[in-house]
Amino acid sequence: MSTTDTVEPIRLAAPAAPAALPAWLRSAGRVFMNHVLPPLLVIGLLVVLWEMLGTRPGAALPPPSKVVEDTWELIVHPFYDNGGNDVGIAWQLLASLKRVAYGYSLAVLAGVSLGVLVGQSTWALRGLDPLFQVLRTVPPLAWLPISLAGFRDGHPSAIFVIFITSIWPIIINTSIGIRNIPEDYRNVARVIRLNGIEYFIKIMLPAAAPFIFSGLRIGVGLSWLAIIAAEMLIGGVGIGFFIWDAWNSSRISDIILALVYVGLIGFLLDRIVAWIGRAVTRGTSAA
Repeated sequence: MSTTDTVEPIRLAAPAAPAALPAWLRSAGRVFMNHVLPPLLVIGLLVVLWEMLGTRPGAALPPPSKVVEDTWELIVHPFYDNGGNDVGIAWQLLASLKRVAYGYSLAVLAGVSLGVLVGQSTWALRGLDPLFQVLRTVPPLAWLPISLAGFRDGHPSAIFVIFITSIWPIIINTSIGIRNIPEDYRNVARVIRLNGIEYFIKIMLPAAAPFIFSGLRIGVGLSWLAIIAAEMLIGGVGIGFFIWDAWNSSRISDIILALVYVGLIGFLLDRIVAWIGRAVTRGTSAA
């Protein structure tokens, strides 16, 4: 080997860069960290605190471990049906949701229509708004005796209580949205000579939709609150009656389980209306 020969250096391959995570996985991670993990941590801490307080001697309420133990059959068999009112908790919830669907749908139809009338007409505003402001302060259960006297049946009475409870925020928010339509929109409608139906569909509803859906979200929450209270008094199948019957039978764990389901269903109803609102208004309604 001559002195002029050079030794080729040994080149080591650089470690391969880690593959980038897929975009959907990064997005899912951000959603989990920002929206899922915080409530999970808070709920976990509350459950641990509840367990500690519930296992103390003389505790009035059972701990979560005892609630799960007592209600395990209700949890794993929610659709059992032994006839009459002896049915699973899923059937109780579905019966309540059915009443809410009827009463709330009627409230949406009547509330949006009356809200448009009050928002468009100054005379209607002066004549009806004071009446609405008085009636909306009446507690939901105060309507139940009147509805029972009028309908003489618990099922339509409960639907009426839902209707009369949830209609007021829909009317008020719709009328505010109609009155806040920019004057430029109205001028454009006059220039292009839209008829009443075209103006309603193309101008009025899109402009007032964020206000309308704010009222719809408040209304659906009030509907769910009202049916629970009404069913405690009218009896029959329904989650409100289930809670009252469990209280009369001293089944505290059953009540706690029912309250968890009630809260989850109420949250889901609110999210559904909010999602529809964002889809209709293209993200301009409240989240």
